[in-house]
Amino acid sequence: MAIVNVDDTSFTNVIQNEKFVLVDFWATWCGPCKMMAPVLEELAADYKGRITVAKLDVDQNPQTAAAFGIMSIPTMIVFKEGQPVKQLVGYMPKEYLETQLKDLF
Repeated sequence: MAIVNVDDTSFTNVIQNEKFVLVDFWATWCGPCKMMAPVLEELAADYKGRITVAKLDVDQNPQTAAAFGIMSIPTMIVFKEGQPVKQLVGYMPKEYLETQLKDLF
C-alpha cells in the first residue's frame, strides 16, 4: 500500500524520516474524508519517491490532532524534514491538490 497509517506513537518518526510527507488528518465518519481517500491514493502512486502520504485518524489519535490544532477535517499538512510547510483544509480534486503542492518540489 502506498499510503502509510500513522498514530500518536509513530507520527514523529514518519514525518522526520522523509523529505516530504503529506499527512491527512481524517475520521471514519467524515464524508469529505472518504471522498479524499481515492485522491490521496492516486497522489501517493503518482508522486512515489517524492512525497509520502500518511493518514492519521483524529478520533483514535487525539494527541497529535490537538498538537496541530486540527479543528476541521479533512486537513492535510505537508511536512518537510519534520516541519509543517503547508496546510490544506477540505475536500479538493486531485488537479487542485497538485497545484497546491507544485511549489514544494
